[in-house]
Formats: sequence, structure tokens, C-alpha cells
Amino acid sequence: MQKIGSFLKEERLKKKYSISRLEDETKIKSVFLESLEKEDWSALPDFSGVSGFVKNISNTLEINNETALAFLRRDYPKHEVDLNPKPDISNNFSWTPKFTFFAGLLVIVVLIISYLGFQYAGFVNPPRLLITAPKDGEVIKKTEYEVVGKTDPGATIKVNNQSALVDDSGNFNTEIEVSKDLKEVVVSATSRSGKVTTVSHTIRVEL
Repeated sequence: MQKIGSFLKEERLKKKYSISRLEDETKIKSVFLESLEKEDWSALPDFSGVSGFVKNISNTLEINNETALAFLRRDYPKHEVDLNPKPDISNNFSWTPKFTFFAGLLVIVVLIISYLGFQYAGFVNPPRLLITAPKDGEVIKKTEYEVVGKTDPGATIKVNNQSALVDDSGNFNTEIEVSKDLKEVVVSATSRSGKVTTVSHTIRVEL
């Protein structure tokens, strides 16, 4: 059974073409011409490149293109006859400037949403409130006592209906007058949205 390599070689010899002359007229390198006649596919380009060689050679030697291409399609290894092969799609991840831009944009959006969510939660929820002094059930033996605690920044504080200053971190302290009839210290924290948290500590006064 005749193959593409022997077919082209016979046609070349019939027309008394040397490899050198065929190279000059087709502008195909002699190494490719020799490899094609030997069917050394490893030394040749892909199918589309080889089919281009065959068409060029056929035109130069005045042989039928379709006959030569039919031999090629049959003999080319793995029957890779698709003239428009799909591009090789790599699964390897590649970090590109475009990806960097979108990743940075995503981070910014997440941070903004998180911040707005935190602010909204702080607006709709009652403020935190912690009284560190006096302790619940503490015995007080003086006529003035410093009430100390912590709340959310921006909240307002009242201790037994007496206003107290709150710093930027939410810390507050204020002195109250202590009498024998005082039974508890009541602290209320009010947020900007009007939500209120109240904590009371019982005390025992021994003057």
C-alpha cells in the first residue's frame, strides 16, 4: 500500500526534481521535505503545517491536491486531521494584573460591607454596658464614691440619673454622693438611636 511519503517521492522523481530544486521552488526547507518523504513526523510541524507543505508540493509537481491530502489524512499519526484545532486550555492558575485588580476590588467591597454592617448593628442594638466599680454587693464606707465602667463609644451615661462623661474608647467614671439610704447604683447607657441598656449593682453603706 502506497503511503504519502513514497507517493511524493515518486512524483518528485518523475518530474526529475531534486530535493534542492524542490526546496528552491516551494521555499520549504529540505529537512522538512526529506522528513515528509521518510514520514518522520517527529521532525515535522503539526497537521495543518504538514498539509500546507503537501499542497505546496502538489502544486509545484503538478499532482492532484486531493489525492495527496487523502494520503496524508490516512497516514498522519493519531488521525489529527482537524485543520482548526481547539486551543490548548491550561488548568494552571495564572495571577494576572487583571485578577489582582478584581481581587483588590473584592477586598474593598467586603471591607465596606463589613464596616456598614458593624455600624448598623451598633445603631439598632442596645449599647454594651459594664460596671467595674462598685461591685455588686460591695460595702461602701465613704460619703463619695467613684463609679467606673465601660460602654460603646458615642453612648451617653447616667449614674443614678447623674450624667457621666464617656471618652472615645467608651470608658466612663463619675463621683456620686453616698448616703445611708442608698441601696443601689443604677447606670443607664443610651445609644445614638435611643436604645437603652440599664445595669444596677446593689451596695451596702456603712458610714
